[in-house]
Amino acid sequence: MILVTGATGNIGPALLRELHAAGVGPLRALTRDAARAVLPDGVEAVEGDFADPTSLKPALEGVRSLFLLSRLGSDAEILETARQAGVEHIVLVSSITVQTHPHLGPAAENLEVERLLKASGMAWTILRPTQFASNSVMWADAIRGHETVRAPYAETALPTLHPGDIAAVARVALTEPGHHGRTYALTGPEPVTARQQVEAIATALGREVPFAEISREQAHAQMAAVFGPEAADAVLDVTGGDVNPELLMVRDTVAQVTGAPARPFHQWASENVDAFR
Repeated sequence: MILVTGATGNIGPALLRELHAAGVGPLRALTRDAARAVLPDGVEAVEGDFADPTSLKPALEGVRSLFLLSRLGSDAEILETARQAGVEHIVLVSSITVQTHPHLGPAAENLEVERLLKASGMAWTILRPTQFASNSVMWADAIRGHETVRAPYAETALPTLHPGDIAAVARVALTEPGHHGRTYALTGPEPVTARQQVEAIATALGREVPFAEISREQAHAQMAAVFGPEAADAVLDVTGGDVNPELLMVRDTVAQVTGAPARPFHQWASENVDAFR
């Protein structure tokens, strides 16, 4: 039995489709609201809340492999609950900032989760993705309203990653041998700027989308209201304020693990254009 957490998020649905298409089973999907989850046929939906690790016990019954998103609850308790339930292998989604910006608070938190997993006694595979292509959904309201998209660091190009490629790597790690004890840094196939992302969305929509660069201070004021000042600073550092060669590096890990090249941002934009209509 494989349990996929985040079944209604950015990675979970794609992973479930990959596993289902490959004929892998049985499959179980964890969600906070099973009635709203749209899942492939034959996938069992179970409810659970990371904020209450005891609620995960029914979902973990009979599970041998677990796809886990970090920092959604007490990771130490979640991992211990999984271990006690008999989980043998966990594929963990961490962050590339663990190696590119270890001094930042969120990166340090991810590194601690990695440490806990390695010390748990369960087999592990760690995925460290870079910036998600799906982060651009934060511009959806402005684009739907035919307003100007405003973003800082307009010309900083990052190797933005299609969430489906994270799912593809996770599928291989969950179902094929040779991936226990491995850490995979994942990026997209090419650097892409915020301006280019908006242009790709505009192309998919078939209309112009105005774009304007704003200052770090302006962006921080907006983000701090949602995430808090420290998290806003961390996001701004890794999206342009404090980039380094390790963060900007394009890696071929997706192709090495899955046998298929990583998907470019414009493909994600075409596949998800309805989010911006």
